Amino acid sequence: AKLQNKLNLALIGQSLFGQEVYTGLRKQGHKVVGVFTVPDKDGKADPLAAVAEKDGTPVFKFPRWRVKGEPIAEVVEAYKAVGAELNVMPFCSQFIPMTVINYPKHGSIIYHPSILPKHRGASAINWTLIEGDKKAGFSVFWADDGLDTGPILLQKECDVEPNDTVDTLYNRFLFPEGIKAMVEAVQLVADGKAPRIPQPEEGASYEGIQKKSNAKVNLDQPAEAIHNWIRGHDKVPGAWAVIQGQPVTLYGSLMLNGSVPGGRPLEVEGASQPGLITSSGLVLFGSDSKALQVRSLQFEDGKMIPAARYFSPGDTTSVELTEEEKKMAEEIRVIWKGILSNVNVIEDTTDFFKSGAASMDVVRLVEEIKEKCAGVPLQNEDVYMATSFQEFVQMFVRRLRGEDQEEELVVSYATKDINNMTLKMPYQCFIDGRFEDAENGKTYDTVNPTDGSVICKVSFASVADVDRAVASAKQAFEDGPWGKMNQRDRGRLLYRLADLMEEHQEELATIEAIDSGAVYTLALKTHVGMSIQTFRYFAGWCDKIQGTTIPINQARPNRNLTFTRKEPLGVCAIVIPWNYPLMMLAWKSAACLAAGNTLVLKPAQVTPLTALKFAELTVKAGIPKGVINILPGSGGLVGQRLSDHPDIRKLGFTGSTPIGKQIMKSCAVSNLKKVSLELGGKSPLIVFSDCDLDKAVRMGMSSVYFNKGENCIAAGRLFVEESIHDEFIRRVVEEIKKMKIGDPLDRSTDHGPQNHKAHLDKLVEYCETGVKEGATLICGGKQVNRPGYFMEPTVFTDVEDHMFIAKEESFGPVMVVSKFKDGDVDGVLSRANDTEFGLASGVFTRDINKAMYVSERLEAGTVFINTYNKTDVAAPFGGFKQSGFGKDLGEEALHEYLRTKAVTVEY
Repeated sequence: AKLQNKLNLALIGQSLFGQEVYTGLRKQGHKVVGVFTVPDKDGKADPLAAVAEKDGTPVFKFPRWRVKGEPIAEVVEAYKAVGAELNVMPFCSQFIPMTVINYPKHGSIIYHPSILPKHRGASAINWTLIEGDKKAGFSVFWADDGLDTGPILLQKECDVEPNDTVDTLYNRFLFPEGIKAMVEAVQLVADGKAPRIPQPEEGASYEGIQKKSNAKVNLDQPAEAIHNWIRGHDKVPGAWAVIQGQPVTLYGSLMLNGSVPGGRPLEVEGASQPGLITSSGLVLFGSDSKALQVRSLQFEDGKMIPAARYFSPGDTTSVELTEEEKKMAEEIRVIWKGILSNVNVIEDTTDFFKSGAASMDVVRLVEEIKEKCAGVPLQNEDVYMATSFQEFVQMFVRRLRGEDQEEELVVSYATKDINNMTLKMPYQCFIDGRFEDAENGKTYDTVNPTDGSVICKVSFASVADVDRAVASAKQAFEDGPWGKMNQRDRGRLLYRLADLMEEHQEELATIEAIDSGAVYTLALKTHVGMSIQTFRYFAGWCDKIQGTTIPINQARPNRNLTFTRKEPLGVCAIVIPWNYPLMMLAWKSAACLAAGNTLVLKPAQVTPLTALKFAELTVKAGIPKGVINILPGSGGLVGQRLSDHPDIRKLGFTGSTPIGKQIMKSCAVSNLKKVSLELGGKSPLIVFSDCDLDKAVRMGMSSVYFNKGENCIAAGRLFVEESIHDEFIRRVVEEIKKMKIGDPLDRSTDHGPQNHKAHLDKLVEYCETGVKEGATLICGGKQVNRPGYFMEPTVFTDVEDHMFIAKEESFGPVMVVSKFKDGDVDGVLSRANDTEFGLASGVFTRDINKAMYVSERLEAGTVFINTYNKTDVAAPFGGFKQSGFGKDLGEEALHEYLRTKAVTVEY
């Protein structure tokens, strides 16, 4: 970059796009002599202005450049004073005078999000979709006095996917590639190589900004044209149709290529045939009888609902009461008046509890109504969910009509006959209590590591799916029954969920085996067994979360009281790894739910299936919709959006240290959300000569080879005292020869396949590096010669402290052994602590004094003495240093999902 020609630039524009172009140009070595952008809004600077001000670049925030078509002299003079050689306009909403456009030596270049000359104007991306273009793209052109008519400098294009939206096109291509192109264009100008290709008039078009009034959908046309119209208007201004006499805006259109699911007919004005409300949304039919699906509907009052819930209680206007129902409502009013004797008149807005009712009054109300209206399924908790008289009557009438029943869960399964059972595996996103395809319709293959075969296709969640899931979780927390529920009832639901997991434990363990490569017997005991224990443990905590009372003495007379409340945080995000798919889900989500939060969980992309089966069980357990949402997909897309989302208050992550750092940064920049991180490790295990050697060998092997080495706390490095070193290695090798490598569903298998192909390749490379550096490879180090992703159990000795394998985690079945001199306790401690990680550690010795001395000085979140891998749901788990912070399991885990509020009262 330093060898290239550089320019003095004026950036005229705004937005995050402008900010990224500015940053890219400065990295390229160009000098930005001035940034001309819009004034601050509500005291907040535009992103371009914010980053430029931070860098010390002159920033000008002119509200306008012209008055009555004439340039403002002082504005133009301020611009000229910076001495720009080229104006760069990445995104500009202001009218810039031609005296400014033409002033620099090289003129001005502008970014436009269409392949000019097509779609000139301010809504280019929208019209690309509305007109059904097969190609989208952008142009960087030389500004002239026309509207997007100047000569072309460069253009780039991409395919338009069938279910692309304005957002997906922009985020996938127009934004990232546009930034690169603007930097490239400036360099072409600097080097004197920038072309000026006149725009042809053939194919030129100009479309204005769409207004709500002319965005009505013409339903008398092919389905694809309807789909294009809806997605081209999504989100602004929003395409609309008339449904049951009222305008309804349609969002989230998706073409349906397969068979149309069954549903309840819905009349839509102008449609060739009635629409269908299905479990996934509103299906509309074009004039060609092909179908599309709409995910969300918005009514005139601004209320938005999932289209699938159109006929569901509470999602439309209040029910109209019949004359008989009106009589019943008045009888209920009399019952309310008898209980709330202190209230003169029971109005529609009268609140049962704000009027003084207590829990015994709830029982009385329910029983009196049951006595008058036998057969109505009314429960005490219903009163807590509908506290005003009008809400209560509406709820009662729906119950009376049988309309308020829970919608039956519709699940599309991938099935597989294996392990003496038929597995039924959900494979779609789980959002707001329903399984549904990703908004863009994308899927990916999840693979069985035993033989590399595809198990099934799984929905590949998009940013839009994340936003819908977060909105669902937020509504469930703020307005749903979960937040209003008695803590003991919440615990009862979690106990029920644990019972259901136990009923399905063989199925869950089988899914773990084929999706992650876990040995079935281990999956049954640990992956699934500990998950069940975790939910039962935290279910018991639900009604035991307490604050404290604190004596204070800052005022006289001392009639003050301070107490603390432990409150849930709100919507939490959980991002889990692939080594223990179900158990990592349980470790984090059980504490999160027990604390009263709602959650959006992203399973590892390569192991989504047990999380989705778990989602199905949560519905059967009675967990209210929206409380738990599960999104399979990529970390770069789903995980990043969760990190950035402003409505998420906490993110819990288990994974690598580099990704943990990125998450922490994103969480800080977005809304300073609370974070807990369980990251990488290089856990030391010290074996002294006075240990029980048989036990040390057995536990030492478990510390490395447990779960194929795909274990957060695996002993990444063993330090063995010199006098027993050779014997220790001899016994380990003997035991390795006895290990059976094979199908994880075979009950006699000790060692299954690694989780996925990319990980296996990294392990082989890791071992090759160890050999190159001079470590002694005693056994293993290669892929097993059989189908699937199997790695030989490996042992390295003569490992020196500077070597790569001594410092970096393998996360696989690789034992890395170093000697230490007899009696050198402090020396081996120094070597064991010489790492940036601190997740776990271990020591084997019969000398209790030595054991305690070592355990006090090991810098790790967990220390095992004469054992290893002995985790328990009641014991806190988490690391030090770059292994992260925050705890899973135990009482401490609850505090990761709670906030403390101090309340001071004077009485």
